[in-house]
Amino acid sequence: MLFNNSIPAIFVFGDSTVDPGNNNYWKTPFKSNFPPYGMDFVNHIPTGRFTNGRLVTDFIASYIGIKEYVPPYLDPTLSLEELMTGVSFASASSGFDPLTPTLSSVISMQKQLNSFKEYKARLELAIGKERTKILINKAVFLISAGTNDFIVNYYGTPFRSQTFTVSAYQQFLLQHVQEFAQGLLDQGGRTIGFVGLPPIGCLPVVITMTSGNAFHSRGCSESLSSVAVDYNQKLQIKLKAMESHGNRIIYADIYKPLDEMTKNPSKFGFEEVHSGCCGSGYIETSFLCNPSSPVCFDASKYVFFDSVHPTEAAYYYIFKALRLTIDQVLKN
Repeated sequence: MLFNNSIPAIFVFGDSTVDPGNNNYWKTPFKSNFPPYGMDFVNHIPTGRFTNGRLVTDFIASYIGIKEYVPPYLDPTLSLEELMTGVSFASASSGFDPLTPTLSSVISMQKQLNSFKEYKARLELAIGKERTKILINKAVFLISAGTNDFIVNYYGTPFRSQTFTVSAYQQFLLQHVQEFAQGLLDQGGRTIGFVGLPPIGCLPVVITMTSGNAFHSRGCSESLSSVAVDYNQKLQIKLKAMESHGNRIIYADIYKPLDEMTKNPSKFGFEEVHSGCCGSGYIETSFLCNPSSPVCFDASKYVFFDSVHPTEAAYYYIFKALRLTIDQVLKN
């Protein structure tokens, strides 16, 4: 943990990679507040995090000295102190494309931004406008979304792929990224990090969907991962163009660390790369990974906990890979 006075709070938006349990309070089937999720979390509590333990955002908050866990904004029991040091507005199964959250009845990015505006008003009432403004100016904002736009929406339904080429759809998403970033800047955000896409062709559920023989030939779909590489390059150009005096818009690379883990697992202590720890590991996620699912003996030997989401061990290595980026933010 770094001693830190400069960053008072962390605010998080996006999908299941950063949702600590907002969907528990939302009418959607896409929840994870039951075992085996959370089996390695403190007291084995299934909080609604889609993994066996902590998320990257928890590791980041702890490292910069804010708090150990980033709670969900929709938790009605949060104290003022908890609210002041930051919350996550993220919702599992969400995405930048407004159609993506409607497919799963989850919280859209626009609604997440509206929740932040509501949060800001609550804080102004409690501590005053001036203190709220300073807190938001100094806070770090982190956005992690995009995977569901491709996997669930573009490749999973006929709607967008009939209207958009892959390249046009990438541009469409980047337009929404820009609008979201602008929304945060308008609310006083000054340090905003956007997480790129992972190697989407290596998610176990994608291997199951794209492999001719899902049981015997379980290699990554290189063509899908190349879509992520392409999108990430365009995202970096978009974010750079948005930077201006007084604000920093940062790209966070999760592709490289996950790519390294899948290509060289033993270096990180992993034994299983192409299937998740829960159930068969081929298709299960959310309600399909549940108390009656068989679970692997040691999740830390797996890159993925279910067929979509990394384990706490993998999230920890992603956090370590992002530390250089975090340190640069702290130095400035």
